[in-house]
Amino acid sequence: MTLHNMGYDVTLVGRKQRSSLPLAKRTYKTKRMFLLFEKGPFFYMEFQKRLFLFLLFHKADVLVSNDLDTLLPNFLISKLKGAQLVYDSHELFCEVPELQANPVKKNIWKRLERWIFPKLKYVFTVNDSIAKIYKDEYRVALKVIRNIPLLSNQEIIENLTKGKLGIPENKKILVMQGAGINIDRGAEEAVEAMQYIEGAILLIVGSGDVIGVLKKMTETLHLTNKVKFIGKVPFQTLIQYTRHADLGLTLDKDTNINYRYSLPNKLFDYIHAGVPVLSSDLLEIRKIIEQYEIGACTSSHDPKHIADKINEILKDENKLQLWKKNTKIASEKLNWETEEKQLIEVYSKFL
Repeated sequence: MTLHNMGYDVTLVGRKQRSSLPLAKRTYKTKRMFLLFEKGPFFYMEFQKRLFLFLLFHKADVLVSNDLDTLLPNFLISKLKGAQLVYDSHELFCEVPELQANPVKKNIWKRLERWIFPKLKYVFTVNDSIAKIYKDEYRVALKVIRNIPLLSNQEIIENLTKGKLGIPENKKILVMQGAGINIDRGAEEAVEAMQYIEGAILLIVGSGDVIGVLKKMTETLHLTNKVKFIGKVPFQTLIQYTRHADLGLTLDKDTNINYRYSLPNKLFDYIHAGVPVLSSDLLEIRKIIEQYEIGACTSSHDPKHIADKINEILKDENKLQLWKKNTKIASEKLNWETEEKQLIEVYSKFL
C-alpha cells in the first residue's frame, strides 16, 4: 500500500494453495499462481521456474524479493532486464528449524545466499540483530523496517462481541496466533499449561505444522473446554478475536539463531489490539516489552512454569490494566505510519 500510495503500479505475486483463503479486495493488482506441488523440493523447483517465467514476460522497473526462496528468479531477471532489485529478508532463512534438520537443503540455500547477497544494494530486514548478522557476514548495509500494523487499523467498523465470536463471557482469554504455528514455537507447552490454569481459555488462531498435534494433545489431556481452535481467518476477523484477549502469547524457543533473534508480527498485533504480552525471553521481543512495560517474559518452557506465570498475571488486575494502558502508548510509537518512512526513502530513488 505504501508503494501504491507513492504512485507505483504494484503487482503482488504469490502462490495459491488448496487451503488458501480468498484475497481481500486490494487497490493494487495481484497474481496468485496455482502449483502442482505444495511442499518439498518439487514445490521449490516448480515455484522458481514459474516465478522466473512470470517475471520474464511482465515489465517491471523495480523487483521486490521477499525472503530467500524468491531471490534467485528476481536476481536473474533484474540482471537480464536491468531492473532495480530490493531484497526484503524477513528472517535468517538458512537458520530455520526445517533446514537445521536437513544439512543438504541448508547447504543449497546457503550457497545461493552467499552467491547473491553480497551483490545486493538495497536490503531490508526486520530487526537490528538480524541486520548485524547479515552485515558482518556479507558486508552489506541493511535497513531495518519492522512489520507493524497501521495505527489507523485500530478503527474497526464493527466490533464483534464475545458471544458472536463464540467466546465465553465469564472467562479470561489467552490468545496465540499466527500463520506459522510450527515446531519450536511453544504452542505445545501452551496447550499443556492449560492443565494448571482455571477460569481461562486459550484461543489458537491461525495455521501451522503443529496444529494437528495440538488438537490431539487437547483431546488426550481432556482440554477441549479450555483450548479453542479458530483456524486461519482474514486479518479483520483475526483482530476481533485478539481484541478480546486478556493476554497474548508468543513463546518461540531459543533452539536456533532464527528464533533467537525473531520479532514476530503477532507481538505488534497484540500491542495494537491493546493486549498485554507474555513472551519467551528472546532479545528483540524483551527489548520492546521492557521499553514500553507491556508484559512479562518466561524463564523456561516448562508447562507448569508457564501456567504459574499466566495465573500470576491474570490475578493481578492492576498490573494488567497498567500494561494495557501502556500498549496504547507503544502503538503511538510503533506503527506503520512511522515505520514506512525508511521504505519511502529507498523507493523514492527509483521514481
